[in-house]
Amino acid sequence: MTGGAAAHPLDNPGLASLTGPHARFAERRGRVVRYPVDVSPWLGLPAEPDAADWTDLVAFAGADGSVPLPGVGAAVPTGWELTFDVAGVQLVDEGTAAAPDAEAVRLGPGDVPEMLDLVARTRPGPFLPRTVELGTYLGLRHRGALVAMAGERLRPPGFTEISAVCTDPAHRGRGLAARLVRAVAYGIRERGDTPFLHTSARNTGAIRLYEALGFGLRRSIPFRAARPPLVAVAAGRAPDAGAGTAADEAAENGRTAVRSG
Repeated sequence: MTGGAAAHPLDNPGLASLTGPHARFAERRGRVVRYPVDVSPWLGLPAEPDAADWTDLVAFAGADGSVPLPGVGAAVPTGWELTFDVAGVQLVDEGTAAAPDAEAVRLGPGDVPEMLDLVARTRPGPFLPRTVELGTYLGLRHRGALVAMAGERLRPPGFTEISAVCTDPAHRGRGLAARLVRAVAYGIRERGDTPFLHTSARNTGAIRLYEALGFGLRRSIPFRAARPPLVAVAAGRAPDAGAGTAADEAAENGRTAVRSG
């Protein structure tokens, strides 16, 4: 399919989100859209990008020229260098026992420092200073400290991704992640969407957990980053406004996007 979203929203979830329920976040260059670099490394390319699309994508590169390409399956053009390439999987709710959790608390902007600290210690994948704006995030606390969290990220029409599922190492083995996944899934279903997840194909522990919770494998999905020909970078080409040094952080986060969703 040329231009627009793929036939199924989950076939191109970044594009479907940024041209659908998350359109308010979209930064656009031609037909290429992305989230702000302090929100998410996800972006959207047409299902069959042409040369102009790849040229426009260069404007979203960091200072090192690298562009995160989570979920982008199209072959990169000749001259582009893949700098990261990890196989991922996409799982969709097939009967999760979704339920609210009385102990789970809603997390917001005031909780972001604690959330960033938990993410730094557990490395579930990218969670940035404004990621919390994408949807509902829930946490569990122990003696006041945030020890587990999960929340919503991509929003293709009819679907919502559960992401940033993580538990402090000292509190693992107590089922906290499972409780939060069920609680987040409950909220997603309540508004009529279907929950889904991404994780690395090598993260067999997470896959087993999600399958035990009632998620089924839908498809494989690539998580990549690539560097275009360095002519523009070597010439000192400045990126467009909004694609400055913060894009470097997004590129780095794109490399960790598949650790556990």
